[in-house]
Amino acid sequence: MPINQAIKVIAFDADDTLWDNEPYFRQTEDELCQIMAEYRDVSDFKKYLFGIEMDNMPDYGYGAVAFTMSLIESSIKYSDGKISASDIGRIIELGRKLVRLSATPLAGVAETLKVLHQRSRYQLVVFTKGELLTQENKLKRSGLLPYFDRVFITTDKQPDDYRKVCHEMGIAPEELLMVGNSLRSDIQPALEVGASAIYIPSEVMWQHEIIEHFEHERMFQIVTFSQILDLV
Repeated sequence: MPINQAIKVIAFDADDTLWDNEPYFRQTEDELCQIMAEYRDVSDFKKYLFGIEMDNMPDYGYGAVAFTMSLIESSIKYSDGKISASDIGRIIELGRKLVRLSATPLAGVAETLKVLHQRSRYQLVVFTKGELLTQENKLKRSGLLPYFDRVFITTDKQPDDYRKVCHEMGIAPEELLMVGNSLRSDIQPALEVGASAIYIPSEVMWQHEIIEHFEHERMFQIVTFSQILDLV
């Protein structure tokens, strides 16, 4: 089934769609495990950390700063308060590196966005979740900002958030095409409101984002970002 010809706006997820993100978070977890190993066995530490993240999500949301807060809290609790101030400082620096990621575009991203921008057939927007300043700065560092007409940064991506984007862009949901790497955040809620979606699986996924794979007549799965041009 071809892409809906009524599409007017293409929205792109940012992290792990336009640039790598999750691999750096997993690397940070590994580095924290090395620190925590000085205090106790870390065989179940990642599971413990994930539980802390989930508990904190209603208060902190998503992103590097929220993740750093969970890193600090989990290290204090997991070590029974024995972790040193210097090691807390090391953890803060791990979080700072995440905030300052270079956001180098993935293969084919810049070239594909340039073509879409030059065609002027669609309005291009970024629709991502996370902390406002962190995401704004990564987008600037990526060099991709000139290709987009609007940027939407939200605390979450639920169906109502997709409806808000459509309202802001002055389109019906059927005129939106969402591109992303997460079935849970980018694809499923977009389809629920009536939009179309292009799913680009990423090799590394955060546990919270993983759901069972499904098929849908308005979902198109591709392997590389540049294949978007074959669909639109």
